[in-house]
Amino acid sequence: MRRFKWLVPTLYIVFLMLPIYWLLNMSFKTTNEILGGFSLLPQDFTLENYKKIFTDPTWYNGYLNSLAYVVFNTVISVCAALPAAYAFSRYRFLGDKHLFFWLLTNRMAPPAVFALPFFQLYSAIGLFDTHIAVALAHCLFNIPLAVWILEGFMSGVPKELDETAYIDGHSFPSFFVKIFIPTITAGIGVAAFFCFMFSWVELLLAKTLTSVEAKPIAATMTRTASTSGYELGLLAAAGTLTIIPGAFVIYFVRNYIAKGFALGRV
Repeated sequence: MRRFKWLVPTLYIVFLMLPIYWLLNMSFKTTNEILGGFSLLPQDFTLENYKKIFTDPTWYNGYLNSLAYVVFNTVISVCAALPAAYAFSRYRFLGDKHLFFWLLTNRMAPPAVFALPFFQLYSAIGLFDTHIAVALAHCLFNIPLAVWILEGFMSGVPKELDETAYIDGHSFPSFFVKIFIPTITAGIGVAAFFCFMFSWVELLLAKTLTSVEAKPIAATMTRTASTSGYELGLLAAAGTLTIIPGAFVIYFVRNYIAKGFALGRV
């Protein structure tokens, strides 16, 4: 049995990778070939689907728009969560546990609940169809998530570190930036990863709060129908490209994620 202990995880990995392979396989096919029959490899290999995405402003602007508001949201969420998580970690105040739970309830609520209020609010103040509108809307569920993750990391840092820094003459800003933040770098990496991924895959708010200038790639992908039906090859190519940003993020924070599962509240 020991000789075959690799078999189960190998089959599991193949099972997980099969949809990604099939998506990649379809991206190099025409729609007619996809609908015409089953084939493990493209019979009529084509790059036209990718060519259209990289040359059509409607498509590549969708990726740029998505990256813009996702990066904005990740930066805002982590910067706002750091002092909040520190307060929950280091201080005890009236209603702290209730406030902490209330933050998490925002993450539990479905985005559909907030779509209409955000739409009316941003339309009234002139933020509709902007990157910052989507970034701020996603803060509703990403900041509580980041606070929850970072608080777990911060609680694992002894309070003696704070006291020693003050004895050495550090002010709070100096201690927080130069000493404390480097200590929880792994937690910041984990929080940034989850904020990025949740913002990247969220569709409802991003689609509701944009129309033309800031329309994300997910909204563009839902509008590929033509008189002959859906352009399946084009959709597959677009789907393949949407995986790449997440893969890059995972690659750069992979060590932090491992530490996060070991030490943090993930």
